[in-house]
Amino acid sequence: QVQLVESGGGLVQAGDSLRLSCAASEQTFSTYTMAWFRQAPGKERESVAAIVGASRYYTDSVKGRFTISRDYAKNTVYLQMNSLKPEDTAVYYCAARSRGGLVYSLHEYDYWGQGTQVTVSS
Repeated sequence: QVQLVESGGGLVQAGDSLRLSCAASEQTFSTYTMAWFRQAPGKERESVAAIVGASRYYTDSVKGRFTISRDYAKNTVYLQMNSLKPEDTAVYYCAARSRGGLVYSLHEYDYWGQGTQVTVSS
């Protein structure tokens, strides 16, 4: 059972930056597809970014502002968020998929973290 623990959320102003971290418990983390999703109040959970090997996916609204990366030695995946906007306000979730592949549907992911709140004020 893979455990994912997110950290790094908080309250910031528009234009600020935050870096989210997701620490995974599983040593086979290196073969997993890792992703970040977010869910705003009253909205469905949506994909933000995903990474597997050298491949990355970003949803259109964050392209050029967010960067997903991973540190294999630390079993950790990051989401660097720059130029934050009020519409980025959401609970951000880390997810892992054991079967690999660059996918961004939430139904394709096997493990989830508890989420971390990101609030961007205008």
